Amino acid sequence: MYQAIVVLPLIGAIVAGAIALFGARSRFPGQNPPPPGDDHAAPHVDESHAHAAPSPDAPHAVAHETHHEDTPTEPSAAGSGLAELVTCTLLVISCVLSWYAFYDVGFAGHDARIPLFTFITFGDLHSEWALRIDSLTAVMLVVVTTVSSLVHIYSVGYMEEEPYKPRFFSYLSFFTFAMLMLVTADNLLQLFFGWEGVGLASYLLIGFWYYKPEANAAAIKAFVVNRIGDFGFSLGIFTVFYLTGAIDFDTIFAQAPGLVGKSFHFLSWDFDALTVACLLLFMGAMGKSAQFLLHTWLPDAMEGPTPVSALIHAATMVTAGVFMVARLSPLFELAPVVSAFVTFIGATTAIFAATIGLVQNDIKRIVAYSTCSQLGYMFVAMGVGAYSVGMFHLFTHAFFKALLFLGSGSVILAMHHEQDIRNMGGLWRKIPFTYSVMIIGTLALTGFPLTAGYFSKDKIIEAAAVGTNPMAIYGFIMTVAAAALTSFYSWRLIFKTFHGTPHDQHHYEAAHESPKVMLIPLALLAFGSFAAGWPFLSMFAGDGVETFFREALKFGPNNHVLENMESLPLAVSLTPTVMMILGFLVAYQFYIRRPDIPVQLARDQRVLYEFLLNKWYFDEIYDFLFVRPAIWLGRLFWKGGDGFIIDGFGPDGVSARVLDVTRNVVRLQTGYLYHYAFAMLIGVAAFITWFMFSGGPHG
Repeated sequence: MYQAIVVLPLIGAIVAGAIALFGARSRFPGQNPPPPGDDHAAPHVDESHAHAAPSPDAPHAVAHETHHEDTPTEPSAAGSGLAELVTCTLLVISCVLSWYAFYDVGFAGHDARIPLFTFITFGDLHSEWALRIDSLTAVMLVVVTTVSSLVHIYSVGYMEEEPYKPRFFSYLSFFTFAMLMLVTADNLLQLFFGWEGVGLASYLLIGFWYYKPEANAAAIKAFVVNRIGDFGFSLGIFTVFYLTGAIDFDTIFAQAPGLVGKSFHFLSWDFDALTVACLLLFMGAMGKSAQFLLHTWLPDAMEGPTPVSALIHAATMVTAGVFMVARLSPLFELAPVVSAFVTFIGATTAIFAATIGLVQNDIKRIVAYSTCSQLGYMFVAMGVGAYSVGMFHLFTHAFFKALLFLGSGSVILAMHHEQDIRNMGGLWRKIPFTYSVMIIGTLALTGFPLTAGYFSKDKIIEAAAVGTNPMAIYGFIMTVAAAALTSFYSWRLIFKTFHGTPHDQHHYEAAHESPKVMLIPLALLAFGSFAAGWPFLSMFAGDGVETFFREALKFGPNNHVLENMESLPLAVSLTPTVMMILGFLVAYQFYIRRPDIPVQLARDQRVLYEFLLNKWYFDEIYDFLFVRPAIWLGRLFWKGGDGFIIDGFGPDGVSARVLDVTRNVVRLQTGYLYHYAFAMLIGVAAFITWFMFSGGPHG
C-alpha cells in the first residue's frame, strides 16, 4: 500500500510526460514547438513595479495571466484528456490510501519500515532505500496527496485553454512524487533526494511558460536561492555523517545524546558539534521554506500558473523545511542555541512578511506573503519545542491556504485574468460561491473561532508564551502582532475584491462563476478549513500527542511546553482573538466606511509606504551586494582573465603570430623563376661572405 501511495504519482508523471513527448514530436517533427501566442494563460509582468513604487492612488503593474479574446486559442495537445484522467485518477487513489494509512498508523499504531533495495554499501556505510512510515509521515501523506489531488482536478478547469496540458500535469505529478519521497525518507540521503526533487519540480512549474522572460527569471531565482540553502543543508548532512558515521535516522537518533558537549576543531576554533550540524541543517529549511533572508524567491514564484502556487504554498516545497525540523527533532532538542535561532528566524519572518502583505495589490502576492508569514509561525513552534503544534498548523494551513490560492484563481478567471485587487470590486454579486469559500479561507487564516486556523495558530502563540528559550518572548510578541496584521491584510483583500463598486466595469459585467470542476475542490477545501481543526486538536496539541506521535517526535525531559500551555492565563489565550478582531475592524474602517483613509495615509507616509511596497528593498539590496559584484567578477574573469590574458597570450596570441609569419612567408612564393634565381644568388653571396669573414678552412 505504501509503495503504491508513493509510486502512483510517478506513474502518472511518466504517462503524462510520454504523452507530451509523443504529442510534441508528432505535432512539430524535427523542430521545437513555437512559443504559444498571448491567447492562453501566460504571465506578464511590468518590471517597473519591481524597482519603483508607483503613486499610492494610481494603479501600478502587477503580475497577470493574460488572455486575449481577439486571437484564436491554440488547440490542446493530443492526449491532453488522457493525461488529465490518468494523473487525476492516480492521485485520488493515492489520496484515499493515504487517509487509510493515517488511521492505520496514527490511531492503530501500525508503524512500518519497508526496505526497497540496498542503495549504498561502502566500507562501514550500509544504506538501504526504505520507506519510513510513522505518524509524522502519515500526516504529511494526507496533506500532500489531498491537496495535490484537488489541485489536479481544479487544474482541469483552470488550464482548459493551455495547449500543453500533458506537460503541465506531468510536472504536477512529479512534484507530488518528489514530496512523497521526501516525507517517507528513512535516511538523510533519501531526504536529500526528495529535497532536490521538489526543487527541480518547482523550477519546471514556476517557469512553465518558458517563453516569458519573467517566468524564466522567477524560476531561476527560486532555483538559485534554494541552492544557497541546500548548500548549507548538504554540509549539515556531511557533518552529521562525520559525527555519527551513519545517515539512517535510527542510528543518528540513537547516537544523538552522546554528541552533547562534543566539539570539533576547525581553523583554530572549537565548535559545538550539534550546534553546527543543526544550524547547517536549518539553513536548508530557511531556503526551502522561504524564511527571512532566503525568502525572496517565494513571491516571484507567482509567475507560475495559480494551481502551481497552491501546491507549492500548501502541501509541497515550503512545508519541506518544517517537516525536516520535525523529523530531526531528536537533534534540535539537544541544540538549545539552534532552537533559539529557529524561534528568532520564524518570528522575524512572521512579522516581516505580514508588514509587506499590508500594501500589496496583486491578489496572489498577498496570499503568497501570507504563506511566508504562516511558515514563520510554524518555525516559532518548532523553535520553542512544540513540534506537534507546528505540525498541527502545517496540517490545517494546507487546507485554507490551498483554498485561498485556488479561490484567487477563480477570481482571476472571473476577471479575465486581472490580478490587481484595485481593479476589482463588487464581485460578491457575480461569483457568490467563490466569495463564500474565500470568506471561509480568510476566517481560517485569521483565526476565527471554530475554524481550523483558530485552533492551530492560537496554540503556536500559546506555546511561544510558555517557551523557555531566550527568543520565546520575542516569538510571542511578533506572532501576536502578526496576527493583527494578518487579519488586516486578509480582510483588505476581501473588501477590495468583493465589496464596494466595480473598478473595471467591462470585466465586471463579463464575470461569471468558474466551472464545477473547479468549484468542487474549493468546496472540499472549505470543508477541510473547518474539519481539520477541532477533531484533531487532542492528537496534535492535547493529551493525545504522545499516543498519536509516539517515537516520531522527540520531546526532551526538560520540554514541558505542552503541559505549560494548559495553565496559561485566559487573557493570554484570548490575545490572538482580540488581535484578529482588531485587524478586521481597522480593515473595515479603511476599506468599507472610509476608503479615503488608506490613500491619504500612503501619501502622508510615503517613505514607509514605498518601503513596504518594495518588500523592504531586499531585491535591490541583494542586487547591489551580490548580483552586481558577481556579474562584475564574472565579466572580469571572462573578458580580462580568459579573453585577454589566457586567450590573448595563449592560443589566440600564438596562433596570430603563426598566421603573421606564414602570411609573410607566403608572399615569397611568387611563382616567377627569376625571383627564385635572385633569392639563390643572394644566398650564395651570403654564404661566400660568411666563408670569407670566418677565415676559411684552417690547415
